[in-house]
Amino acid sequence: MSHQPGCRPAERNRELLVQYTAKEQAAALAGIFQAAALVEQLARTGQLTDEDITPSIHSVFVTNPDSVEDIFQGYDSLALGRKTLKSVLERQSDAIQGDTVRYALTLIHLERKLSRNGNMLQEISQRLSRAGEQVSHFGLLHENVIAGLAGIYLDTISTFKTRVQVSGDMRHLQIKSNAEKIRAILLAGIRSAILWRQTGGSRWQLLLSRKKLLEGLKQL
Repeated sequence: MSHQPGCRPAERNRELLVQYTAKEQAAALAGIFQAAALVEQLARTGQLTDEDITPSIHSVFVTNPDSVEDIFQGYDSLALGRKTLKSVLERQSDAIQGDTVRYALTLIHLERKLSRNGNMLQEISQRLSRAGEQVSHFGLLHENVIAGLAGIYLDTISTFKTRVQVSGDMRHLQIKSNAEKIRAILLAGIRSAILWRQTGGSRWQLLLSRKKLLEGLKQL
């Protein structure tokens, strides 16, 4: 992959020569946990504001940024992800037992599978380019854009044997627009998982580098 942070998902993975800071790693991980927390909230309550989901949806379309911060339009937009991740790293029981952690870990696992599938990466890249054209016409959160992102997720990531099994209130999950938002947000979670890997992150980091990540969170 390119050595730019958050490079195009269609490019092959290579060893990064760039040294990323704990702050940048924490931001990438917070992006994953933010997407996971948004999915849990929508599945349980059926409610999310445009402000809630804008940073995640925006991140999907930022494929060649100058910095990690640019991907999320500033670190302030990661408030939910930072709060959630902090609770998990501090091993607060309510955070660890929630669906958010399960979703986040599954997204990290799925991204590893995706990184080894060049054809799927290329398909995602091509379809994101077309979705980007829709954004120009309709706006970032238009239903056509969300449906397009949901379709990308459904046709690619969700074809893996491992899937994000979303739990919640079936009254909310059965609403088409909610289901599409959930898939679009999960795609954003995959995007952050790509960034997490690019910054040197791995599942082991969550176990072995908790103090480093907590310090990185403090710097955001």
